[in-house]
Amino acid sequence: MPDPADPEAVIEFMQVNDPLEPTNRQIFAVNRGIDATVLKPIAETYRDMVPATARTGLSNFLNNLRTPVILLNNILQGELDHSMATISRFLVNSTVGIFGLADVAAELGMPAQPEDFGQTLAVWGVPSGPFLMLPLFGPSNPRDTVGLVVDMLTDPLNLWSTNTDRTELALSRAFVNTIDQRTANLELLNEVEKSSLDFYAAIRSLYRQRRTHEISNGLIQDQVDANLTAGFPDSPDINVNELSRRE
Repeated sequence: MPDPADPEAVIEFMQVNDPLEPTNRQIFAVNRGIDATVLKPIAETYRDMVPATARTGLSNFLNNLRTPVILLNNILQGELDHSMATISRFLVNSTVGIFGLADVAAELGMPAQPEDFGQTLAVWGVPSGPFLMLPLFGPSNPRDTVGLVVDMLTDPLNLWSTNTDRTELALSRAFVNTIDQRTANLELLNEVEKSSLDFYAAIRSLYRQRRTHEISNGLIQDQVDANLTAGFPDSPDINVNELSRRE
């Protein structure tokens, strides 16, 4: 905590909200080492060896598998319209889209609206808390960490694989998800790392801005875009209940 006699330093400290920064940076360094030696090479090989159409199909299939978790959080957030849209997307993509390999629903005007329990807690008014860098999982905060655990525990596929001694299925799915997400962000992360003086601070800021966008369902995207243009300044935590209405 900076000297209370320096109000500007105190305000900056509160906005950054990273009291565990030394520890977080150490974890970030370990994560970067794992990424550089394992995840990034696999993601680059996957991108170079697998056709884009096949990669898109796999991403669509993985997203379709998350439908039960998304639907549960739609209901918990009181979003009945989004709940019906989630069900419709699942029915269309699981049939016409061949088990979700094709996102036919998006082509029919039903775009994906991913939700998780971290967003649900935000809608309920739970503050994000300080920034956290989790081992392997990356940037987070106490609210999103709880949300991550709840989503994993309530996912039907995870429950089924655990209860039937098929834990390797859940682990395989998690690994494939990780590679899929890493591949999707190869260019973005490369560019951020090259252009930022402090890669850790840039990742911290981008994570907060992405979560702010997701929690508000894009209602404050203009603010996020302005912050990105300004050089990755941190976005303040928001209380979704103060918004007029999530759309």
